[in-house]
Amino acid sequence: MTTTVPAAAPGAAHAAGSTPTLAQNYHPLPVTLASGSGAWVRDTAGADYLDLLAGYSALNFGHGHPTLLAAAHAQLDRITLTSRAFDHDLLVPFADALAALAAPRVAGPPMVLPMNTGAEAVETAIKAARKWGYDVKGVAPDRATIVVASGNFHGRTTTIVSFSDDADARTGFGPFTPGFRIVPYGDAAAVRDAIDETTVAVLLEPIQGEQGVVIPPDDYWPAVRAACDEAGVLLVADEIQSGLGRTGTTFACELWGVRPDLMTLGKALGGGIVPVSAVVGRADVLGVLTYGTHGSTFGGNPLACAVGLAVIGLLATGEHQERARTLGVHLRERLQSLADDGLVERFRAVGLWAGVDVDPARFTGREVCVRLLEQGVLVKDTHGSTIRLAPPLVIGRDDLDLALDRLTLVLR
Repeated sequence: MTTTVPAAAPGAAHAAGSTPTLAQNYHPLPVTLASGSGAWVRDTAGADYLDLLAGYSALNFGHGHPTLLAAAHAQLDRITLTSRAFDHDLLVPFADALAALAAPRVAGPPMVLPMNTGAEAVETAIKAARKWGYDVKGVAPDRATIVVASGNFHGRTTTIVSFSDDADARTGFGPFTPGFRIVPYGDAAAVRDAIDETTVAVLLEPIQGEQGVVIPPDDYWPAVRAACDEAGVLLVADEIQSGLGRTGTTFACELWGVRPDLMTLGKALGGGIVPVSAVVGRADVLGVLTYGTHGSTFGGNPLACAVGLAVIGLLATGEHQERARTLGVHLRERLQSLADDGLVERFRAVGLWAGVDVDPARFTGREVCVRLLEQGVLVKDTHGSTIRLAPPLVIGRDDLDLALDRLTLVLR
């Protein structure tokens, strides 16, 4: 696609989101997208936009990556679903490849349990941790607790919102599932203090994405790992947004040299084509789930495995991680210039991922997003006056600069 700022009025053909047949659980920006390639998308009026959200990291490899499309097209002609009542010829290769990718980065020989969505992966990790706690650690029946962090975002199922402190996610959805203890994010001492004889796991995001790309202190993850080791509890890292190249490493936990016991993966694992998620980690932990204790009709289906294998192949070269590191340095430099000029209050950035706080007296985050939309750039706001930048890892430096130039124009 062209890198020209759209001449057509962006959003001119927008009509979605207003029909009475569609539940209003999202508040989309006023644009209706029809096609995409790489870091660019086009709306129904023919206007082009740079996508700096990348499906909340589901599109790490951009729109329509040829390798991923080829894998999906080839599999569509063969078989797409068997259910786990039967094996298929890509299930073991997918598990082996994902285990190999994770092996140096988890605490023990890995096992893979494929699911569909990120929330499903988190639910699976919770169930596995609880069962491990009862069967292996010896926690009294129905007493297991899991330590989580304030500001977390792990999904929107009933159990997961039970330990959210986001009023929008919780209000009206009780009664809530017990067994969770919330402590401040970034405070390893608070994690240590919350662990007792009932604790089976500590569940954390390496970097809190939905909260606005909140990066913890450098000593946080090593200290939490040490606390878990001392108490004999599992460390579960939710890498659904942060993993698979986004931070310049394959998994964000590598930034601190920490190996979790379990990792939840999703979003980019499906290449922006199909929902694919998985829990990856210690075989002795996931091994407590036996026949009939957990399942998913579509989890590990042939189409998902075909795309997932292609994603793992892209990551195996290290090319996309290196691009995120290199372009991430440039992104930080450009955002620092905006901060130095007083155009943003503060920012947090790692790899090709940033949370940018604007002055709420001047703009809301959504107002910045709408103005950027008018300049041909797509981003998304969160928590009032923060915007998130997560361009596809395939974006070119010129296109990244074009988007940041437009952001500068809007803020001025």
